[in-house]
Amino acid sequence: MIPDMTIGQLMSEASARWGEIWDPHATRMTLLMLCPRKERKMLELHGDMIEHGQPVISVFHRPRAEAHLLKEQGFDPRAASFMFVNIATADMGPWMQQLINNEGWLRNSVELASTPFSVGLPSQRPFEAVQTLCFRHSSLPSLERYYLPFPAESLPGKCFVSLPRRAAAEMARQQAEVLGVGRLEKPAPPQPEPVAPPTPKPPEAPEVASEPEAALVEAAPVVEHKSTEVEQADVPLPPSSTPTTASEEVKESIPLPTAASEPESEETDEHGDTKAVKLPEIEEDVIELSEIETELRAFFQELIDAGLEPSEFMDDPRWEDISERAIAEGLETWPILLQMTAVE
Repeated sequence: MIPDMTIGQLMSEASARWGEIWDPHATRMTLLMLCPRKERKMLELHGDMIEHGQPVISVFHRPRAEAHLLKEQGFDPRAASFMFVNIATADMGPWMQQLINNEGWLRNSVELASTPFSVGLPSQRPFEAVQTLCFRHSSLPSLERYYLPFPAESLPGKCFVSLPRRAAAEMARQQAEVLGVGRLEKPAPPQPEPVAPPTPKPPEAPEVASEPEAALVEAAPVVEHKSTEVEQADVPLPPSSTPTTASEEVKESIPLPTAASEPESEETDEHGDTKAVKLPEIEEDVIELSEIETELRAFFQELIDAGLEPSEFMDDPRWEDISERAIAEGLETWPILLQMTAVE
């Protein structure tokens, strides 16, 4: 979640923010999703359950002064949450498949129009009306026209970004290239400048090349004879009052562990060589849970023990406060819920 941002701002900063995950040549569109207000949290976490190839950017909009314009169309604005989603066209199928097949979501077209000046909004920018796709929960009626003070890409608020895994991104790019949809042609790479071939060197005379070779052949046995004499020569040791063994030299050069570590036990033979060394045991690091994760897991476990379904967790009045604090600390709640319900 990124506060005080717009979809358009994130689109312009996408290459710098997400690097190679972002495909600037992918065809994208902005659609409207309508869900019951109590299921808004599930819609925020929808990207964690879906494999998609490109980042998905979304923002919620709540009609206030324009609410009466929806009531005139027979639509209760307090019964739904309105979410604008900017998504690559190649990811629309996986993104909506579960909602349509399992939850009965419906599809229609809606007109995004500029709010009339007679409404008296403190700030607004007129724009040309556009038609876009709208997906809604089956419990909500259809909506023909939705009014906005700014274009959908310029609505300020909390932006929710769902980033794909690298493998999923690569797979989606390959599928788009095979199907020929959702991807524009890449510009041709620049041609490299021609490089002049190197000028060949004139061949050397054979008499000059043969002289150093003959010298090396004649000098070879002399070098070998000298190296043999060096290997057989005795090198006197420096004078020392007490002979020092190899094991003692190692002990002097390597510092022993501190008193906090477990002492080493060594067994030596009559010549002073080490026979066995007992190494200190290494304790494994214990991963401690943060305070918010401990509270979140206790909350999930309480509802699981009560026999509630995961879809009913969001109705608990404590959920909104716990989830907002978890998001603020960068803790993803959905994977923890999946893990705990899978174990059950």
